[in-house]
Amino acid sequence: MPDPDFVTGAPNWLDLGTPDLDAATGFYQGLFGWELVPGGPETGGYGTYRLNGRTVAGAMTVPEDQGKPAWTVYFRTPDADATARAVERAGGAAAFPPADVLDHGRMGGFTDRFGAYFGVWQPGTVTGLEVIMEPGALIWSELYTPDVPATAAFFHTVFGWETEDMAYPGGSYTMVRPAGGEGDTAWFGGLVPVDDVPGQAAAGPHWLPYFAVEDCDAAVAGTQRLGGSVTMPAMDVPDVGRIATFADPAGAAFAVITPRMPEG
Repeated sequence: MPDPDFVTGAPNWLDLGTPDLDAATGFYQGLFGWELVPGGPETGGYGTYRLNGRTVAGAMTVPEDQGKPAWTVYFRTPDADATARAVERAGGAAAFPPADVLDHGRMGGFTDRFGAYFGVWQPGTVTGLEVIMEPGALIWSELYTPDVPATAAFFHTVFGWETEDMAYPGGSYTMVRPAGGEGDTAWFGGLVPVDDVPGQAAAGPHWLPYFAVEDCDAAVAGTQRLGGSVTMPAMDVPDVGRIATFADPAGAAFAVITPRMPEG
């Protein structure tokens, strides 16, 4: 699960780019109970979604001619400019160079060597999200990639990430944690061969955020009722939980999970 202390290399921010922020807000409010706090002119209209008064994600309007609707996962760095140099050395590229966001922090956007987009957040007055690992909040992140070993090597160079393969019947799953992470809370995501998942392959290499929910099947019904689409029906994953993947009404991809509670 994501590290609540936001150590270097761990996910510490998340935002949605969408062509119709009002429509997106209606959808996520109906599904997760989020409320939008609009940003002022000084932030270019960048707002935040709140859950019970705590920040759960960022959100902004992105016209369709400037980018497709998508969720972006950001990872903590103590030095965004140094991370930008590491990305380039590892074969990635800067989609937009690091820049200060008022006194909140420093943000940059990059693509890995296979084109998957991700962000970095260097904390200023804003450390990161105010709630994770609770219903309606970020709990896991997956990267769909054409080459898991090469991608693991890229992010090891950039963030020092460590990986471990978890066996399951018929295959294995590559889990990711920050350098030096220990315990179950250190694992924050996984690397998945993109061609192995038909519902994700069409999008090409990309990150997929998971949000915790109390009832995965209710989230499936809610997504359909609110105008989203189900890209993978609810299914049980042994020792993990019940998961499903979706696209919101504009097409931004995300997933939900009802975690399996340990016995006892």
